[in-house]
Amino acid sequence: MGGLSMDQAFVQAPEHRPKAAVVEADGIPVIDLSPLVAGDDNDALAAEVGRASRDWGFFVVVRHGVPEEVVARAVEAQRAFFAMPAEQKATVRRSEESPLGYYESEHTKNVRDWKEVFDLVPRDPPPPATVADGELVFENKWPEDLPGFREALEEYSRSVEELAFKLLELIARSLGLRPDRFHGFFNEQTTFIRLNHYPPCPSPDLALGVGRHKDAGALTVLYQDDVGGLDVRRRSDGEWVRVRPVPDSFIINVGDIIQVWSNDRYESAEHRVSVNVEKERFSIPFFFNPASRTIVEPAEELVSDESPSRYNAYNWGDFFSTRKNSNFKKLDVENVQIAHFRKSRQQMTEETATGDHA
Repeated sequence: MGGLSMDQAFVQAPEHRPKAAVVEADGIPVIDLSPLVAGDDNDALAAEVGRASRDWGFFVVVRHGVPEEVVARAVEAQRAFFAMPAEQKATVRRSEESPLGYYESEHTKNVRDWKEVFDLVPRDPPPPATVADGELVFENKWPEDLPGFREALEEYSRSVEELAFKLLELIARSLGLRPDRFHGFFNEQTTFIRLNHYPPCPSPDLALGVGRHKDAGALTVLYQDDVGGLDVRRRSDGEWVRVRPVPDSFIINVGDIIQVWSNDRYESAEHRVSVNVEKERFSIPFFFNPASRTIVEPAEELVSDESPSRYNAYNWGDFFSTRKNSNFKKLDVENVQIAHFRKSRQQMTEETATGDHA
């Protein structure tokens, strides 16, 4: 069952350990996307997505257009992979230079996560992302002796990417922008897909499947099975609440990039994954990320004297590779966050006075 054994590396600091009982969240927006799939006028849908992005930072979508059998084939492939013996999984293990494939030592905020993962990209091979000390090689590692695995996940990628672009359009419309306003950033995208397996954990009161974090990219489209374990920090009171699994749905997380593009109209949601003693859990996040050359800054249409730009521009490729690196090995420094690019009140005041909205 994943071959993990409990040790100190998994133990969360006391203030971040999960409570014995996490309440189920009430009022999480569940949005029916069938008008979008049918090609109807989507102003009302865009407004609904906008409210959910503002109030929660995430929402659940149903009737989303991704065929049920496509999801079922991907989940079957995922389960078959993690059921393989450890030595077989190790043949497609990722390395620092080649960050795709199997891994069982992921860290979030410098604490080891109780999970094993398999990372892949939708296109093989995609454009490489340049990092300061050389080239990261984003090439998929496909396991041998697992017939249909590659085909099932490539098919899933195509369907979910289509959905991600539709959601991106709804978010743009909800901000009063033209529907394709953000599309250009996704040529040569750095999107990746993660297969997560959370084995039963002997100490679910001490460890987390994934520690608290916000997603760094634009959008995350998450499939989760019926076991449950995704917790979100509720805006109204800061409490952790459990997101109840909804059959045939995806959970959509607004990422940090959309928070910046929206100039803080929308906020990415802090979330984590709790584990349990009895049941293994599976999930598949699709991290929808722009090209590595993208300069991330508030959309100019959303910046004015009344609403000055709240962020300094940053390069997504540099940000992404730094985050990847700190997850790979436990670093002594804090992970890079968008908060590091937030402008001070004084800087915003000065820019407003000089008419500089950059």
